[in-house]
Amino acid sequence: MTDSTTDDALACAVQWLREADGLLVTAGAGMGVDSGLPDFRGTEGFWRAYPALQAEGVYFADIANPAAFLHDPARAWGFYGHRLNLYRRTVPHHGYRILGQWAERMQHGAFVFTSNVDGHFQKAGFADGRIAECHGSIHWLQCVDRCGEDAWSADGLGVEVNDANCRLLSPLPRCVTCGAVARPNILMFGDWNWIGARTARQMARLDRWLSSVQKLVVVEVGAGKTIPTVRHFSERHGPRVIRINPRDYAIHLQRGVGVAGNALDMLHRLDHMLDC
Repeated sequence: MTDSTTDDALACAVQWLREADGLLVTAGAGMGVDSGLPDFRGTEGFWRAYPALQAEGVYFADIANPAAFLHDPARAWGFYGHRLNLYRRTVPHHGYRILGQWAERMQHGAFVFTSNVDGHFQKAGFADGRIAECHGSIHWLQCVDRCGEDAWSADGLGVEVNDANCRLLSPLPRCVTCGAVARPNILMFGDWNWIGARTARQMARLDRWLSSVQKLVVVEVGAGKTIPTVRHFSERHGPRVIRINPRDYAIHLQRGVGVAGNALDMLHRLDHMLDC
């Protein structure tokens, strides 16, 4: 895409944002990179963030797997505990606030659909009732044995991790009902025991909100092609999709426009154009 084409796409995006009465934000892992969160793109990206797992030849799909909590829960919680602590202490970048400000100008505000499990949209001030987390959230827990059919909050959970070997130092989190090991309420690889009740409630709220919006604009940020859940969801709600991605920004003309760039830079640029 040339610079002139990018300018045309941005101008089109600004016009859609001005005309919209509702903002659907669809976000993948690229949304968090500008906040300093690690990019797990490819094996090298994952191992760069977790060298202890590289030394053992552990791949992302090996540790982001419910079987890891059965075979070696201290290591599984070393990985997820590190991520929980990281997401808790990281401040969401200014792009989240920009999206929130756009939504305030629209009659129906915003709703978020995200594959991210970091809880940063809530942390940035988006209402919890206006967020759908299709892969769950690290800030909620469930039983590894699925003794119940719902999750509970991890707000009171403190975890201590030895980052050098990616192992849990504090006691294993336990199910509040049966005492078995607890795990994050995240949809993992090969995950037949994921409890999706919380996400199902979120999706029901999203469907109700979508039915009320007449002039929808979709801003998709940092959604990759490897697991294209977010991209497919965005395209189902075209034709006014603004796809922001540094590499995989292409989108069919009948679905929307693609803008090459990272989340924060492009959101700032669009915001400046809206104010002009």
